[in-house]
Amino acid sequence: MSGTKQSSPIEETEVKSGGRGRWLALSVLVLAVLLVAVDATVLGLATPSLSEDLGPSGTQLLWIGDIYSFVIAGLLVSMGSLGDRIGRKKLLLLGATAFGAVSVLNAYATSPEMMIVARALLGVAGATLMPSTLALIRNIFHDPKERSLAIGIWGATASAGAAVGPVVGGALLQHFYWGSVFLINLPVMIVLVIVGVKLLPESKNPVAGPWDLVSVGLSLVGVIGVVYAVKEAATHGLTWEVAATAILGAAALYAFVRRQFTLPSPLLDMRLFRHRGFSGAVLADLLTVFGLSGLVFFLSQFLQLVQGRDPLEAGLAELPAAIGAVATGLVAGRYARRYSVRVVVTGGLAAIGLALAALTVLHKESGYPLLGAALLVVGLGAGFSFTVTADVILSSVPKEQAGSASAVSETAYELGAALGIALLGSIVTGVYQGFTAPASVAGPVADAAHESLGGAVEAARTLDPGTAGQMVGAAQEAFVDGLRLASGVGAAVLLATAVAAWFLLKGQRLQDGVEH
Repeated sequence: MSGTKQSSPIEETEVKSGGRGRWLALSVLVLAVLLVAVDATVLGLATPSLSEDLGPSGTQLLWIGDIYSFVIAGLLVSMGSLGDRIGRKKLLLLGATAFGAVSVLNAYATSPEMMIVARALLGVAGATLMPSTLALIRNIFHDPKERSLAIGIWGATASAGAAVGPVVGGALLQHFYWGSVFLINLPVMIVLVIVGVKLLPESKNPVAGPWDLVSVGLSLVGVIGVVYAVKEAATHGLTWEVAATAILGAAALYAFVRRQFTLPSPLLDMRLFRHRGFSGAVLADLLTVFGLSGLVFFLSQFLQLVQGRDPLEAGLAELPAAIGAVATGLVAGRYARRYSVRVVVTGGLAAIGLALAALTVLHKESGYPLLGAALLVVGLGAGFSFTVTADVILSSVPKEQAGSASAVSETAYELGAALGIALLGSIVTGVYQGFTAPASVAGPVADAAHESLGGAVEAARTLDPGTAGQMVGAAQEAFVDGLRLASGVGAAVLLATAVAAWFLLKGQRLQDGVEH
């Protein structure tokens, strides 16, 4: 993003404001964001069958689940800035091609290590897609009310995609092996590239300056280092290796921020964060997705491994979150103008917090009405909060800085998804690993059972029915204990954020006048 304010026009091929061109272009962008969002959670339901096939440890399983979001979060600012420089359409189409190719590598991974690497590469490709989609919306829609609707559609798709992931995964796993959740990306990406070439306008900032590779490296090391340290500390406690990683990540982020102030053309204009409304929107953005993704991830396992639902049934059970996100995402901009940005965002955050709080009374035999209602309320809250915060972030900058500004929104989204899975998932894992296996269970079998709930179910197959039932029952109880604690922590975080957003977003309004 350029820190300069030259008056040179943006180089872009305009989509005519009359007719349907800009809405057809939006449909292509929505397709891209849907795929990236679905991929963040589609693996949740495949975890049991993937565990059985590849045999990952508990730590490897967490890495398979969250390395995708870690890498995306670490690269989004860099890729958003690159799109400003080389062209957002070009970056989007290159990323889509790479995303399809790497999906094949994920589908045919033969070891946990190969799966982690393949997921990381998919994250690299995904990082090129997300900021390009939102930046192109900023440049296609010049009427703020139309742009709010477009961002609402985009936001509803992003929120719903995370919730629809388990449904897609469940439908595929009902009939195919776990790799099918990645192969489904191929036809979608082919359509996206073919249609995108024709419909999408090109836009870039002709005065953006060079792409600073040192900043790229600092951003990647900083984000991954800090998030890894959070994940490991939550699972294994604060060891010297975790502390060293945290210090390395924090030092890299500090160096990144300092470097941005010295560059004539920084990757990210840090002065934006001096604006209270901008900073509040970024924080709310991050923690909205923190609550949504963490909930979807561990409830996928609860529905299958504790309540015994098949993958498709478990996926459909999580559908209320998607319905809620779509319903409120489409009207969020209108409500924010009628009432205020802070009322809508604070209400959304509080709704997610209260839904998570309700899950602290969950037990093995809990009926679906509790789960369904909690998921619906989380979706409603996420649709309101995420959509309005994205609009605030994107509207705060000139069009030539749209790539980097949208990357900030997307970094918050992906970092929230990573932290939700890492922190809440690690709390579940940490409590779970403390369960007591029956005394008659041999060491290696007990060790396998303590790695994960899926591992316990698999290990129980080698035992006599009575002992197996005892061990699985104890493991399920421990998992639910961990889930309740994670829900309580998530509720406290979201409710505290709702209070903070009320003050940070005071006086913040969405733009009304048409741009010229």
